[in-house]
Amino acid sequence: MRGGLIALFAATFLELCGLFMYGPLLLFTLKARGLEEAWIGLFGAVQWLGMALATPFTAGWVRRLGARRALLLAAAVPLVAYAGINLSDAVPLWAVLYLIAGMAGALRWIVAETMVAELAPPERRGRIVGLFETMVGLTFVVGPACLSALTGAGLDAGWIRWLAVGLLAAALLLSLRVPALHSHLEDDGARPGLRGILDALRAAPAVMAAGLIGGFFEAGLSSVLPLYGLAIGLGAALAALLVSASGLGSAVMMVPVGELVDRFGRQAVWKLCALVNLAATLLLPWVGEAGALAWLIALLWGGAGGGLYTVAMIDIGHRHQGVALVSATAVLVMSYTLGGMMAPALGGMALQWSPQTGFPLLLAAWALAGVLAITFMPDRAPRPPRPARSAPSD
Repeated sequence: MRGGLIALFAATFLELCGLFMYGPLLLFTLKARGLEEAWIGLFGAVQWLGMALATPFTAGWVRRLGARRALLLAAAVPLVAYAGINLSDAVPLWAVLYLIAGMAGALRWIVAETMVAELAPPERRGRIVGLFETMVGLTFVVGPACLSALTGAGLDAGWIRWLAVGLLAAALLLSLRVPALHSHLEDDGARPGLRGILDALRAAPAVMAAGLIGGFFEAGLSSVLPLYGLAIGLGAALAALLVSASGLGSAVMMVPVGELVDRFGRQAVWKLCALVNLAATLLLPWVGEAGALAWLIALLWGGAGGGLYTVAMIDIGHRHQGVALVSATAVLVMSYTLGGMMAPALGGMALQWSPQTGFPLLLAAWALAGVLAITFMPDRAPRPPRPARSAPSD
């Protein structure tokens, strides 16, 4: 199982690095073609729309295919989709392929998260899930940083896109070394599909709130941060590094967040992450006077937004197994995806309206809503059992 976890970690790392190289470059390409920020933001939301459309069906797909086959399918489809984008100049076709890649991304995401949570020993689940989310956060840094270095070196954008596709191909090969996980095929009484998702949502609506706000600030804003950087006067290379700052926040905070959950409990850490998110957003009006503040804000968004998601994933990993775990993870991913889809769409329109006023007001409203929802939303699901303490030895 250890070898399978290593292969899963490595495959996820390479695939996400490729995606975070490819995504900002595609937005820059659309900008160079003269598209307005609002349209570019909507294009960025297409991939998230694909994820949202596919998420309700993932539990059924996993039950039919098995976890390993579902993982391989989800790795192969984006590879073909992005290669198709590279071979075409038609923006409408790009949007269709981006949508399909997003649908496969939802399947890959849910299967990878559930396999990590299920393979991890209960007493070490917080740490292992935290390490996995740290690795995911590193891809937010490494992918855009590679893009910045390659564009700064003058490499042609077409070559960079093919390099990103090469990373996806390497991820597919590594995924072949991930073992089968048969618990996803067992009948554990959980209902698959949309009914199972509704069951999980009714049991723990706070998970939906945490995923929605986390997805908006950690992942969704990564699609619009390069545009924000351009709006405040940064060059393309520096604007792309704002995404790296957000990813760095995710990378450095996830293991500490997991340790804090083990010590202080989910609710306390959720509230802390939501408050940090709000505090960072309230600093936006001062970015014009201190441009370097933009990187600090992006770092805090990545850490707090990723923390909201990580705490939720640790919690449902304790509560569920098998298909029930897939359905509960689907609720979290669906809400995270919805937040990720809304951020570029709303953020692009707010930037076009007013980078100095509209953008900060939008983000402040979302951050405040997150604090209120996580503080007051009920949790009807049973509490996860605490690991038993070992008896003292003589």
